[in-house]
Amino acid sequence: MIEKKVIGLEKAVLIGVITKLQDETKSEEYLEELEFLTYTAGGEVLRRFTQKMDKPNPKTFIGTGKMEELRLYIEEHKVGTAIFDDELSSAQERNISKILNCKVLDRTNLILDIFAQRAQTSYARTQVELAQCEYLLPRLKGMWTHLERQKGGIGMRGPGETEIETDRRIVREKIALLKAKIKKIDKQMSVQRSNRGAMVRVALVGYTNVGKSTLMNVISKSDVFAENKLFATLDTTVRKVVVKNLPFLMSDTVGFIRKLPTQLVDSFKSTLDEVRESDLLLHVVDISHPNFEDHIASVNLILGEINALDKPTLMVFNKIDAYEAEPFDDTDLIAVRTEAHYSLDEWKSTWMSKIGENSLFISALNKENLEDFRKRVYDTVREIHVKRFPYNRFLYPDYEDIIE
Repeated sequence: MIEKKVIGLEKAVLIGVITKLQDETKSEEYLEELEFLTYTAGGEVLRRFTQKMDKPNPKTFIGTGKMEELRLYIEEHKVGTAIFDDELSSAQERNISKILNCKVLDRTNLILDIFAQRAQTSYARTQVELAQCEYLLPRLKGMWTHLERQKGGIGMRGPGETEIETDRRIVREKIALLKAKIKKIDKQMSVQRSNRGAMVRVALVGYTNVGKSTLMNVISKSDVFAENKLFATLDTTVRKVVVKNLPFLMSDTVGFIRKLPTQLVDSFKSTLDEVRESDLLLHVVDISHPNFEDHIASVNLILGEINALDKPTLMVFNKIDAYEAEPFDDTDLIAVRTEAHYSLDEWKSTWMSKIGENSLFISALNKENLEDFRKRVYDTVREIHVKRFPYNRFLYPDYEDIIE
């Protein structure tokens, strides 16, 4: 099921819609993210197409005129792939493919392809394959028509099962096998987690490409794979970390994303057991991204789905070295100052007033404010540890009292 795709510059165009629920600004943000996804998958975006409409066309997603404009552009520039920002139905995908005569993908399909490329372990590959099968099942269409229906008359009675039904049965059986395999691996991983003893567990969570793996490498002095692409990390990595003299376990988990396919959320929930069973969450945020507050909301939504939203959490605002506020002309009487014009100090005071001392501002890449980060993590982990083992409170004094 999983096909490893050779990374190359595959020409692609992106298509999105502007609706009442998704204005022009929001549509532009999603297409920006979709372009980054395309780049991660090994594609080159030549152009973006958008159309204003009340709701997507149920047959072709976009209108007839825009579809013709898209078809002409694809033919003229020999584009091989058209990628739509929202999930397409099987009928839409089929109709669009006939018109454009090229490969047609939606956001879900693209993310599944990236996951298939990035999956390294047997567990991750099994989870991705399950998600692919669940995505494929409702989209199966008959490749043959000679057995499409049972016909009357002598010699015209077909088998009791049509070709499409056979395909669906095969995929359903595959899904059942993959779920059983995941369940078996989950039991093994659960035993592994129980064998770690009563050490405090800390989990890094956050939107994809916010610097979780980079932070993991800096704090744990390990070599977790990190790259400036979406979903660089799929497999959960656990490392033993010692800050001053206090040991604890830190795990780096898969990043989240807006419009994350339902199939992936379901199949990767078992991977997120590491988050569900952790004692402390470090919610890493890329503060240099203009929509970082939307990212926070998306992560919190998924944390709520896996019953992990109420855990003790430190908000770690990363990439302060890359943050730049938009310039604001205070002499312009018409101009309105928005959050995009906030300075870094203003953001600090904003989030300090929201969540108090549970917010940190660092740069994992440039190692800025990491001493403050270590102190805050130490103090929080120590508090959890001492509650669990009160007699150990003398082993781990306050951070300032420890001499290196």
